[in-house]
Amino acid sequence: QVQLVESGGGLVQAGGSLRLSCAASGRTFSFWYMGWFRQAPGKEREFVAGTRWGGGTTVYADSVKCRFIISKDNAKHTVDLQMNSLNPDDTAVYYCAARNSPVMTTSRFLYGYWGQGTPVTVSS
Repeated sequence: QVQLVESGGGLVQAGGSLRLSCAASGRTFSFWYMGWFRQAPGKEREFVAGTRWGGGTTVYADSVKCRFIISKDNAKHTVDLQMNSLNPDDTAVYYCAARNSPVMTTSRFLYGYWGQGTPVTVSS
């Protein structure tokens, strides 16, 4: 059984920063791909960033490139998302997700495990 628990969301002013963290438990993750997604009100859930526990290239959505950084701590089984230069368009519930494959994908339908989400609100 895999469990993903996000933390770190909150309210921040435009231009500010937040750091989200995802704690994973229940399985070894050497071959898993981890992703961050977000869902704004009235919109579909979209890919934000992804990385593989075993190392390799990280991937970002164009909308967050150069502002967000995904990182992982294999010893602690955590995947963090550092979000900088936030703007109101970043307001959403942010979800951590995992899939049982080392292959990168941005499709939310190919991630089998999800956290409960953590809300981020960016005020103008």
